[in-house]
Amino acid sequence: MKNKYILLFLFGFFGIHASAQTLAQAKILYEKGQYEQAKPVFKKFVKSQPNNGNYNLWYGVCCLNTGEAEEAIKYLETAVKRRVTSGQLYLAQAYNAVYRFEDAVGTCEDYIAELTKRRRSTAEAEKLLEKSKTNLPLLKGVEEVCFIDSFVVDKKDFLEAYKISPESGKLFMYDTYFENSNSKGGTVYETELGNKIYYSELQKDSTLNILSRNKMMDEWGKGNMLPGSINESMNASYPYVLADGITIYYAADGPASMGRYDIFVTRYNTNTDTYLTPENVGMPFNSPYNDYMYVIDEFNNLGWFASDRYQPEGKVCVYVFIPASSKQVYNYESMDKNKLIKLAQLHSIRDTWTNESLVADARKRLQETMQEKTEIKKRHEFEFVIDDRNIYHYAADFRSPQAKAQFRNYLQLKESYNLQQNKLENMRIQYSRANQNERSKIAPAILDLEKRVLQLANEVDRTAMQVRKLEKQTIK
Repeated sequence: MKNKYILLFLFGFFGIHASAQTLAQAKILYEKGQYEQAKPVFKKFVKSQPNNGNYNLWYGVCCLNTGEAEEAIKYLETAVKRRVTSGQLYLAQAYNAVYRFEDAVGTCEDYIAELTKRRRSTAEAEKLLEKSKTNLPLLKGVEEVCFIDSFVVDKKDFLEAYKISPESGKLFMYDTYFENSNSKGGTVYETELGNKIYYSELQKDSTLNILSRNKMMDEWGKGNMLPGSINESMNASYPYVLADGITIYYAADGPASMGRYDIFVTRYNTNTDTYLTPENVGMPFNSPYNDYMYVIDEFNNLGWFASDRYQPEGKVCVYVFIPASSKQVYNYESMDKNKLIKLAQLHSIRDTWTNESLVADARKRLQETMQEKTEIKKRHEFEFVIDDRNIYHYAADFRSPQAKAQFRNYLQLKESYNLQQNKLENMRIQYSRANQNERSKIAPAILDLEKRVLQLANEVDRTAMQVRKLEKQTIK
C-alpha cells in the first residue's frame, strides 16, 4: 500500500514537471518570435484552463502572428478582461488586422490612458492609434472594383503572373535586369519604346528608393532619384508609369500606409519638375498587409496588383481587375458593415461581380493575353507585323530580299526617331526648368526638333508600309 502511494506521488510529480517543461519551452519559442511552433502548446493549455489570462494572451498572440487574427480576438479579449499586461495592445492590433478600426481606436485610447496613469511609455500604443485612425477613413471610401481572377504564386517569381501587353511596357526583377550589378533592388519598369526605365534600388541607409534612367545613343545614362516626396517614405519600390508618362504608381511602407507596403499614385508636374503629393489608392487594393506592383494595361483594359494578405510565407496573390474610368465608392452609411469589410478584404472576388457580361468580356481578354504570352518566345530580335496572320521576330523570317533590305532601313529610321524623340523630351524638361531669358533661346530649337521628329515618324510609317507591301507580294 505504501509503495502504491509512492508511485502515485512520483507519477504526479513527474507529470507536473513534464507539463511545466513543455510550457517553459513554448514560452521560450514565444519570446523568440517562433509563434507557429509555440502555438500548439498554448492551445492545449488554454483549452484546459479557458479563464487563465496568460494562456489566452500567449495563444492569441500566436494566432495573430500566424495569420489568424479573427481567431485571436476572442482569446485576446479574455486576456484584456483578466487585465493581463499588454493585452490591449495586441487586441488593438488584431482589431486593426480584421478592419475593426473603430474598436482598435477605442482599445488603443483605453490602453494609453492606463499607461499614462502608470507613467509608462505610450509611444508604441500612440503609433498604433494613429495607424488605426488613418485606416478608418479608408474603410469609409472602399472603391467599387470588379476583380475577375487571382493567382497564388511564389513571391520570388510573382512578376511572371503579369501578362501585360507590349504597349504597356515590360516588368523585370532588379537582379534580372541588372545582371552584373553590385547593387540590390526591387523591380524595374521599362517603357514601351525601351528608352526609359523606372526602378527601385537599395541606398546607403538600407532603404529602397525609386530612380529613373534615360537611354541615349544606345547607352543608359546614370540613375536619377525621382524628385518630390516619393522617396520620403521608409521604402519606395515597385514603380509603374502609365502611357501618359506622368502618372506613376508605386508602393511604400511609410506613415501613410495602412500597415506595411501600400500602393500610392502621383503625377509629375512639368512646371515645377517634381511630383505632386502622393495619394493612397485605398481599399480594396491596400490592406494591413503588403500590397504592391499596381499595373494598368491600358491596351487590354486590365489591371494587376499583388498582395500577401492571407498567404503563407513565400507566397503572394496576384489579382486581376477591370480598371474604372472614374472612382466610385460603396455607401458606408447605408451598407452592411460586415459585407463592406469583406469587400475591402477581397474575401471573395465573386462578390465584386455585379455585371456578368463585363466579367465575361474581361476574362476573355485575360485568357487571350495569357495565351499570347505563352506562345511568344521569351527572347525576340524584334516584333514586326506583316498582316493578321504573319508576325516576324527574326531577320530570317523575311522571304523577300527586297523587303529584308528595306526592313534594315526601317530599323535605322526607327532608331533615329527614338533618339530624336528622347532628345526632344530632354529639351522640354530643360525648357521647363529655365528662366524666361533661357526659354527664348531654347524655344526655336524645340520647334525645329519637333518638325524633325514628326518628319521621322512619317518616314518610319511609310517605310514600314513598303516593307509589308514587298513581303506580302512574296508570301501570297
